[in-house]
Amino acid sequence: MGPRLDLTRPQILAFRRHVGALDERLPRGRRSLRRAAWAGLKDSMPRAALLSIHARVEGARPSTWEDPALVQLWGPSFHAYVVAARDVAVFSLGRLPDHAGARRRANDLAARLHELLGDASTTYGEAGLALGIHPNQLRYAAQTGTVLIRWDGARLPTVWTVPAPSVEARDARLELARRYLHVFGPATSEGFVRWAGIGSREGAAAFEALGSSLTPARTPVGDAWILNRDEPTFRAAPGPVAPARLLPSGDAYFLLHGSDRELLVLDAERRKELWTPRVWPGALLVEGEIVGTWRRAQGVVAVRPWRRLSRAARDAVEVEAASLPLPGVPGEIVVRWDD
Repeated sequence: MGPRLDLTRPQILAFRRHVGALDERLPRGRRSLRRAAWAGLKDSMPRAALLSIHARVEGARPSTWEDPALVQLWGPSFHAYVVAARDVAVFSLGRLPDHAGARRRANDLAARLHELLGDASTTYGEAGLALGIHPNQLRYAAQTGTVLIRWDGARLPTVWTVPAPSVEARDARLELARRYLHVFGPATSEGFVRWAGIGSREGAAAFEALGSSLTPARTPVGDAWILNRDEPTFRAAPGPVAPARLLPSGDAYFLLHGSDRELLVLDAERRKELWTPRVWPGALLVEGEIVGTWRRAQGVVAVRPWRRLSRAARDAVEVEAASLPLPGVPGEIVVRWDD
């Protein structure tokens, strides 16, 4: 373990934007989709994952979320996620509890679901009814890595089973922790536990196991950890920032809790507008800073800036909105400014 690294707010935000591909979009392709989904793409709001991809990868289309390189599952904190097909084990087995009873429940549910469905699929409501359980319990079966879903935002999710990943649960959890540290770092085990929806004992054990690959960091909101390999990127001079990005509800860039929110949005009153008690709005990112929120109703994007934006910034936001790959929206997308 090396000496403690002192990191400023600009360094941390520049790092997160860089690893999150928010300063410059990645070229089209499966490698870019996997990088965009490195910490998973939360999809609890219809097509949020698609809009997160659009913010990071060139040429996103309404069907990009259905690329064969991607799959849907119940991932961190049991929310719907889009992840790389190669990374199913990370976001499923990585969350499988160590406790024997909880692990047995997950495996039993998965086995019963597979026996029911075989090679077929059904809605999760029908599966729950057939198994005599509340369908939400099937989310626990997803921790085994054998349950995938498809949810398009309009109907109940469809579920089916797949072969178990050939990965040890402990290895998957360590990789999940590395993903969290890389995308959300500097980070703590407590933050990892809350994001992943796992037990505090499992989270602490994962960070302890990664000890030799971690560097302690002091941030404006407290002590945390980064991956050793990420230190050069933290120290590097920041590059150009994107004029504007419209980040959807639940996007990884602001999927934060506690003091981490204080780092991203300095004004306490503005934090209340972004992280609301119910459904979060989207975040308006302009020249590297979150400067407002946005919501959408069909083809109208309502933008509420927190400060006066230049004409160039407003034009950049409107260009970004016009490029959103929204399925089922006829005509042009219109921006309504709620100043």
